[in-house]
Amino acid sequence: MNVLAFFIILAVLVLIHEFGHFIAAKRMGIKVEEFGFGFPPRVFGKKIGETLYSYNLLPIGGFVKVYGEEYHEDEGKIDKARAFIYKKPWQKSIVLLAGVFMNFILGWFLISYLFTQGIPTPTANATISDVSPNSPAAAAGLRQGDEILRILAGTDTIQIDTAADLVAAAKQYGDTPITLEYERDGQIATTVLTPRANPPAGQGAIGVVIMNYEIKQYPWYTAPYYGLRHAAIITVTILRELGNLLLSLVTFQETKVDITGPVGIAQYTGEALKYGPNALLELTALLSLNLAVVNLLPFPALDGGRLVFVLYEWITRKRISQNFERNLNLFGIITLLSLSIIVTYFDIVKLFQ
Repeated sequence: MNVLAFFIILAVLVLIHEFGHFIAAKRMGIKVEEFGFGFPPRVFGKKIGETLYSYNLLPIGGFVKVYGEEYHEDEGKIDKARAFIYKKPWQKSIVLLAGVFMNFILGWFLISYLFTQGIPTPTANATISDVSPNSPAAAAGLRQGDEILRILAGTDTIQIDTAADLVAAAKQYGDTPITLEYERDGQIATTVLTPRANPPAGQGAIGVVIMNYEIKQYPWYTAPYYGLRHAAIITVTILRELGNLLLSLVTFQETKVDITGPVGIAQYTGEALKYGPNALLELTALLSLNLAVVNLLPFPALDGGRLVFVLYEWITRKRISQNFERNLNLFGIITLLSLSIIVTYFDIVKLFQ
């Protein structure tokens, strides 16, 4: 089931991305020669109209082959009216950006739907979701729904925003009375309790479970607006973290971002599957937004890299050297495949660990 769910998600992400290129090329009057799922060798294909729809052996991607895609195809006779290379720069840009656009639209659509159902959303507070019986928290009168604000211990004031903040503070002041400030029904209150240095198994020092999220739910007519805002926030976050990752690699510093490939994503799919269809949809939305950002990077063989070539021609009104473009794209493909192999290796190592 995990593998099946993973391949279904992968198929959806790839097909929606390539469908963006496909429909944009058609709208720009460009001939689409092949719409393929997976990478060659080809398993089977069926030609409908002027386009061959194929299924290929390696189901880890997909492609749309448009007529006159590369300049070296200009060596013989070519129908300039239907060829990609003879379209105007703005038309080429639309075709290249259409896949990214469709991935963002998919992420936005799924998040909007999930907002109509209710989706857990991280918050910058520490709200109690459960209080253990016979614990310091229970003796101090804390209840489910109380939001812990800060801890006062002597002259120290510790702001509590996450469960980790509370765990660290409780461990620091084990068996020492502290004043805990919390909010209940809009009112600020305080209580005194003593965290346990050696709590019973299954309980923390204070005896509470902290919830760092809230269930956000909106009616169907406002969900698209909030879904768009949330999708934009996630996209900006991915961009920022990707920038931090690249900066760490360039400066030879330890990265704070986990990188995963198909094997790791399949693991996450299995975890999401345990929580039901909404969790799978949320994972699909996150992956779709991530795919949109990655494809926009100005790296050879990615949509962003090809867009750089188009912008160069637009500004200079000169064609890029055919050999240079071909070799640079080949370098990009080899680099991406190599990175995929390396990441997959480490994913497999993690899996066995």
